[in-house]
Amino acid sequence: MLIFFRDRRNGFLAVAAVAALLLTGCAQGLSAAPGTGAAGPSSSSSPSVSSSRTAPSAGPTPASASAPTPGATSRPANGPVPMKESAPVSINIPALDTRSDLLHLGLREDRTLDVPPGDPGSPASWYDQSPTPGEQGPAILLGHVNATDGGPGVFAGLRDLVPGDTVQVARADGSTAVFTVERAEQYSKVTFDTQAVYGNTEGPELRLITCDGYNVFTGEFDDNYVVFATLVA
Repeated sequence: MLIFFRDRRNGFLAVAAVAALLLTGCAQGLSAAPGTGAAGPSSSSSPSVSSSRTAPSAGPTPASASAPTPGATSRPANGPVPMKESAPVSINIPALDTRSDLLHLGLREDRTLDVPPGDPGSPASWYDQSPTPGEQGPAILLGHVNATDGGPGVFAGLRDLVPGDTVQVARADGSTAVFTVERAEQYSKVTFDTQAVYGNTEGPELRLITCDGYNVFTGEFDDNYVVFATLVA
């Protein structure tokens, strides 16, 4: 399986052969190269952002379920200046009452994605080949939707986020990068839109990624759920 990642040192998308299984019950496999024609959101009976809560009136208008044009960005016209590089320490999502330290994980020597140790449902992790949260480009945070004991994972509540909700990422330099949720998409892992999720952006953005689309016949997740957020402070 192929997973695309951003080479932070050289500023372009690179590809590595990765067995992207995080833990039993939550496979984070992401595939499909940008420009191949295979990319694009899967059909889903769910809207782009599914929640019983009402989006705050001050929040942005939800986007359609279609993937954005490659290279497009949701950065506001007068968005904040990108922050300097600083490793993320923790994440706080007030609307979900979710807080987690952030591991810094990359690839093992065998090119497989490193797996969080300890509790199988948490903590969340930052993919260390992506920009640090607040820097120019899309910072990638991964979290489990469930735990091997049957309980919820750290990102189990992502579907309850609505446009206008905030995501706060504390950084090693003492600053906090604050993002506003713009939209969310459910992608089949077979037709995962790599360009939309990992592609270059004009401003600092954030991606929260977990599993979705549980298959009762295989006991695995067929989809990924991705929350798109933009830096506001």
